[in-house]
Amino acid sequence: MKILGLIPARGGSKGIPGKNIKALGGKPLLAYTFDSAQESKLLSKVILSSDDSDIIAVANQIGLEVPFTRPENLANDQSPTLPVIAHALRFFEEKGEKFDAICLLQTTYPFRRKGLIDDAIKEFIRTDAEALVSVLPVPHEFNPHWVFEPGQNGFLEIATGEKQIIPRRQDLPTSFFRDGAIYITKSEVILSKNSILSEKLAYIVGDESRYVNLDTFDDWKKAEILVNKLFG
Repeated sequence: MKILGLIPARGGSKGIPGKNIKALGGKPLLAYTFDSAQESKLLSKVILSSDDSDIIAVANQIGLEVPFTRPENLANDQSPTLPVIAHALRFFEEKGEKFDAICLLQTTYPFRRKGLIDDAIKEFIRTDAEALVSVLPVPHEFNPHWVFEPGQNGFLEIATGEKQIIPRRQDLPTSFFRDGAIYITKSEVILSKNSILSEKLAYIVGDESRYVNLDTFDDWKKAEILVNKLFG
């Protein structure tokens, strides 16, 4: 299976200015995701999609391929990820190079364990899924069977639609949330169904001890502590 590894990194981050090339543990944030991608033996190609000249310059310095500059209309705060992925696939298709799937690797999750990407690809192939996401278990207090939403009558209702709550923690079904480390999707799902996810959605469980999702300065402080634990 031919799989494109795509690292998206636009300029203009507001939560953490300059986030993608901000130094973390002595190297730019972008480098952590690229290092993980380079370890993979199953990714056919790894590229950067960016609109920002400074980010592209850092990518060139660390050896990350930058085959194009992302169009401005795909690089603002409101730009969803799906068109960015589709743009990359179509760019290569126009050059006669097709990929069976794309592996999205976001810089905001820098600390993937060694081998996670290839383990995810193997699971994606084994299950014959149309898409795969990396996940972590939802803490029991936030399990959807214990979560409430306001109903039309103004009173709280169980989010799952059940009438009776599951009383014991031990009886709660396992639930997961997307940790943001890896998304793998077949190209036809992206281009034909206009989706990153699918009904045939496989998963791989990540490492809670490495989890951080960099959106705010508090997240960055957590990452600075974590990088010292992992690499210090």
